[in-house]
Parts: sequence; C-alpha cells; structure tokens
Amino acid sequence: MNWLDEGALYSSIGLFLREDLGRGDITTQAVLMRNARAKGRFVAGEKMVIAGLEAAEEVFVTLDPQLQLEAFTGDGEEVEAGKVIARTTGFADVLLAGERVALNLLQHLSGVATITRQFVRAIEGTKAKIADTRKTTPGLRMLEKYAVLLGGGVNHRYGLDDGVLIKSNHLAIVGGVADAVRSAREKIGHMHRIAVEVADERDIGDAIDNGANVLVFPNANPDQMQARVAKARQASESITIEVSGDITLENVKSFADAGADVIRVDALTQSVRAMAISVQIQPG
Repeated sequence: MNWLDEGALYSSIGLFLREDLGRGDITTQAVLMRNARAKGRFVAGEKMVIAGLEAAEEVFVTLDPQLQLEAFTGDGEEVEAGKVIARTTGFADVLLAGERVALNLLQHLSGVATITRQFVRAIEGTKAKIADTRKTTPGLRMLEKYAVLLGGGVNHRYGLDDGVLIKSNHLAIVGGVADAVRSAREKIGHMHRIAVEVADERDIGDAIDNGANVLVFPNANPDQMQARVAKARQASESITIEVSGDITLENVKSFADAGADVIRVDALTQSVRAMAISVQIQPG
C-alpha cells in the first residue's frame, strides 16, 4: 500500500487506540485469565469492496508486534456476503482490545470504496472520472482518499496547499472571475493548475482568457451543462470541465454524458454507510 504514509498511519492508529482504550480494557482484565489465547475472523455480512486491511492489521501490530492479520482477500477486491476477509490468532486481551478500532476502520473504509465503485460503474462508457472532495472525516482523510482509489475513483485536492481552486467566496471578495484568475496566474508557480468556479457564459470567457485550466460548474443541472461545456470547448479544447454539487447515483451519468471530465462527489466520504462486517472471536 505505497500510497499511504506509513508513519502517519502508525501515528493515527495510536491515537485511535488511546481514544478507545483509555487506561485499559477493564472488562477483559476482570474476566479473562492473563495470557489466554484466542483466534478471530472478520466476516463480510454483505457484498462490498474491501478497504482498510492494512490499517486493521496495524491496530493489532501496535498492540502486539507479534500479532499479524492473515488476509483472504485484498484491498480493492469485491467480496460476497459470508466471505471470511481475514483471521488472526494471539493473546485474547490484544484481540479484544483492538477489535473495535480495527472493525470501525474496515467497515467505514469498505463503505467508501464500495460507494465509489458504484459511482464509477454508473458512468462506465464515458470519459468522466469520479473524484472525492475535502469533505472527509477529521483524522481519516488519508485513509478515506485511499479507499476512494481502491473503489476506482480519483483524488481531488488533499488539502488547501495541494492546488488552486477559486470558489464563490473568493470571487465575492475579489470582485470577479477575471481578477481572481489573473491574480492567481501572476502569483503561483508554473507547475500549478488553476481551477475556478464559473456561473455563466461570461465567467467562462473571463476564466479561459486569463489562464484558468479547469472550469468548475457548481450546482449545475445536466441541461445547463451541455450549453456551458459547448461554450468552453469552443474557447479552449484543452480546458478541463469539472462539476460538483448534488451528485447522486441516479443523476451522475447525465453529468458525464453532458461532457464533464471530472465529477466531484461529496457522498463518497461525507455520508457513507459503514459496511456490515463482523468479528467472530473464539478460544484459541
């Protein structure tokens, strides 16, 4: 999993465990004998795209470096209900201490990958790509964006330092598309592309004339998109067209058919449903 920063992952897992464990698992300490052994299985409860196996393993390795997760599938693979995703064997107190954090990560990240795969399949046959947004869970952005990749989507900006995107609030302060794009083009390095939200045909012309590389149509409907895309392509064949707003599985194909190159979908990370995965622990 080369895309992930292993140091950042290790630090994040430590924080997640401290949040859940506090001063220790007093239930396990009170009920189980010390050094009791156990084995556990992660089982899919529904069809899904798996994501988060390495993060889940890191949970247990952080608690006990000798404990590893044996996976029977891989991140990015689609499994059916009933599939044993992974298993592990070790000290019972370690399994019980880590199961909730590991399961939370697997369920949530598999949800991100699964819904992303559904959006990607909905636009098959078009040139458009499904992209994520910065509307992520605080502390989970790296993992959520990795899960989007596993689902077949692409990553948009990781953070505010990752690209120039001039939005309506910037435009309201500056005074208009032309001034905002011109200022950005003068101040940023030649390696950076400039994206800007446009509301009408005049904005399209101002953006392209002053050096924008990406036009973003926020909250547009597919009928509006077709006319605006035609206007933009007439002015620049190389311009990238991006759309954002209320994008659903039901309407995403219409935006792709209207000519969007990139479709940003908030739902990939903002309102995703956790997948049904259970942990079955037995004496080992």
